Amino acid sequence: MQLNSDYAPEFDSLRDLLLELASERSIQLLLRRVVQEMAARPHAALAQLWLIDHGDLCAGCSMRPQCPDQTHCLHLVASAQSPALHNDLVPAQLARLPLGFGPIGAVAATGQPVVQSGAQGAFIDANGASLPPPAEIQGFDGQPIACHGETLGALVQFTRIPTPAQSPEWLRLFANHIGAAIVNARSFAEIEKLKTQLELENDFLREEVREARSFGAMIGQSAAFQRVLRQVEMVARTDATVLILGESGVGKELVARAIHQRSRRALRPLIRVNCASIPHELYESEFFGHVKGAFTGAVKDRAGRFEAAHGGALFLDEVGEIPLDLQGKFLRVLQEGQYERVGEERTRTVDVRLIAATNRDLPKDVQSGRFRQDLYYRLNVFPICVAPLRERPDDIAPLAIHFLAQAAAKLKLPPARLTPAHLAQLCAYDWPGNIRELQNSIERALILAQDGPLTFEFPRARTVVPSPPAPPATFVSASGVLTESDLRQRERENFLIALDQTRWKIHGPGGAAQLLGLKPTTLISRLKRLGLKRPAKPSPSFSR
Repeated sequence: MQLNSDYAPEFDSLRDLLLELASERSIQLLLRRVVQEMAARPHAALAQLWLIDHGDLCAGCSMRPQCPDQTHCLHLVASAQSPALHNDLVPAQLARLPLGFGPIGAVAATGQPVVQSGAQGAFIDANGASLPPPAEIQGFDGQPIACHGETLGALVQFTRIPTPAQSPEWLRLFANHIGAAIVNARSFAEIEKLKTQLELENDFLREEVREARSFGAMIGQSAAFQRVLRQVEMVARTDATVLILGESGVGKELVARAIHQRSRRALRPLIRVNCASIPHELYESEFFGHVKGAFTGAVKDRAGRFEAAHGGALFLDEVGEIPLDLQGKFLRVLQEGQYERVGEERTRTVDVRLIAATNRDLPKDVQSGRFRQDLYYRLNVFPICVAPLRERPDDIAPLAIHFLAQAAAKLKLPPARLTPAHLAQLCAYDWPGNIRELQNSIERALILAQDGPLTFEFPRARTVVPSPPAPPATFVSASGVLTESDLRQRERENFLIALDQTRWKIHGPGGAAQLLGLKPTTLISRLKRLGLKRPAKPSPSFSR
């Protein structure tokens, strides 16, 4: 571009600044630096930077009727006022504009500059009404920000004098450089995000590989075990939340792994968290992350487990141990996929499938007020109950044979043989520690044998361990598989229970939608699909 000779010094004064901006890797720092430098120019009153982005406030935006395309609009991302002015020029300006609306929208929509005396139509208040330009503003200069032929937004300078005809020359060149700098900064941010994500996944996956190797694969032949496998196959193809119920040591984590490995998210990580092992004061940081300086010891930014599991699945073992005061944050992530890091106001979005497990009686915890009812309903979408080992005697022999071969290889000991007497002894024991206890007993016997015969010693008294609660309202066909009709019937009855308890109140606090952990519009849509209508008279109390 050929510059007017009178404005060559203007370009020279910007050259070093442009080089600095081109190397800026932080998009936030870049945008703020641009408008601050522009506002500090001679005769500047106000500088603004608008970028085209997705529609995010459409539902409550006062400009919605004037918006031709609600998928994209202009976002005010940075603004700076001249240090020479002490009063706020536009304290209540709207931060979203439709493409093509007013002089600023015209710049972004057409990719052409707009230069005018005064700033008529450039300021819109929070109600969508046009604001008269402040008396200090005498000129408007809007230049498109573009890179590689794509318009990214608009760079706007309001001046305290009428805009000179030659001014667009240097501002046009400035806007071109800013477009390239924004693209570079966005690329750096994406690279850093991917780098952090990979580092998180590597750390968590190393731990997962160690644990997976120590516990082996799912093995069994009993009817109860085969029923669990069929339920795993059925739910794995969906993104439904799964709640795995069972005593400690029955293999709930292996069920979670099997669900993930058969899902469309199998190539993404499965992040495991034992909710009982995290100190209360670190809970929020562990799951949602924190920013540097958020609390003592936060020496750098840290992503949480939800962010590490983005695109994959998060397995919450012992989910009943989540503190009551933090359960609302977990419910929000499950329903809306949104959260904030500790010490940060920015709302982040995450795509995570949740698989939870517990050996607690969650319905009892709900009644006692220890566990939120809405969170329980949100977790209990598809419950899978894993029977204890004492109720699956047919699985003891294949599990024992597998653990024996695994232990011999792991401990580098000669292989041993299980006799029929050994198997009879193993099947006669109650196994209060379930599969985990069986594995440990096999390893201990192999170590003690040292080339001799295997021996097992168990307490004579039979250990009585209460069975875990059966999943409520689970319909099972003769084959042990939940059919589509069964699922619809279960959903129907669950909705009727909630509607009866709330007297068919759907919206607001205490409504059925809040009770079920659904948006009111979603609940209304599902009620229509199921053909459920409010009866003419108050419905009687529903019971199973």
